[in-house]
Amino acid sequence: MKTSKSAEKSAVQQRTERPADKPTLGRVLRALRTRNDWTLKQMSDRTGIPLSTLAKVEHDRLTLTYDKLLQLSERLKIRMSDLFAEPSETSAQPVTARRSIGKMERAIRVNTPNYDYFYLCAELRRKRMIPILTRIRAKSVEEFGELVHHSGEEYIYVLEGRVEIHTEFYDPVVLSAGESIYIDSNMGHAYVAAEGCDEATVLGVCSSAEEEDLMESLMELHGDDQVRLPPPEETQRAAPAASKAKPRAKKTAA
Repeated sequence: MKTSKSAEKSAVQQRTERPADKPTLGRVLRALRTRNDWTLKQMSDRTGIPLSTLAKVEHDRLTLTYDKLLQLSERLKIRMSDLFAEPSETSAQPVTARRSIGKMERAIRVNTPNYDYFYLCAELRRKRMIPILTRIRAKSVEEFGELVHHSGEEYIYVLEGRVEIHTEFYDPVVLSAGESIYIDSNMGHAYVAAEGCDEATVLGVCSSAEEEDLMESLMELHGDDQVRLPPPEETQRAAPAASKAKPRAKKTAA
C-alpha cells in the first residue's frame, strides 16, 4: 500500500510540474518583449492589442483568437509559428547595480480629488516596487467613491495624521503615525483621513509580480484628470522648500 501511495504521489507531482515546462504563448510573448526591451504599453501600441489583454496572455490567463494571432505576427513582423516556439534559455539574472535617490523635486506628481500622489524614483523603468508618497484629503469612503482594485500587494506606513483604512473584506481600521498595514491590492481598498484629521500623509510601496510596468498601470487608474509637476528644472526652486515645511493645521507637507 505504501508503494502504491508513493507512486500515486509521484504521478501527481509530475502532472503538476509538467505544464510549467511546456512553451506557452505567454512565455513566448514575455521573452520577445524582454529581448526588445519593450514595456507592455509599448507592445500594446505596436500590436493594437489592449495592455490588459497582453498582461493576461503573458501570465497564461487568456489566449488569443486566430485573428489576433495573425494581427500580432503582422504587426511585429514575425512568423506565426514563432509565437509557439520554445523560448531560448537565458543565463542567470545579472546584477544591474541600478539605484535611484528619491527627491521631491524629481517626483511625478498626480492630483486627484481624493489624493496628491508623489511617485518617487520615477526614472527607473520596470520597477517591481513603486514607492509613492501620498497626501490624503478624502474624509469619508462616500466622498472617496468606488473602492480601488489593482494587481499585486501594497504596504502603507502613516507618516503624519490618522488614516482610516477601508477594505472589501474587513471592517475599517484607523492607523496613527508610526503604524502601518500590508494588503492584497486586488482586494477593493480606500484610504481616507480619519475623523478629526483634515489631511494625512503616508508612504506606500506597491509591488506586483504580474505587472512589469506596474507604475504605468497605477498611473492609468488616475484617469484623464491627472496633473503632473512641471519639468524638474522648473520645480527645483519650490519643491525643496515644500519638503522642509513644518506641519500646519490644515495642510501637511509632503
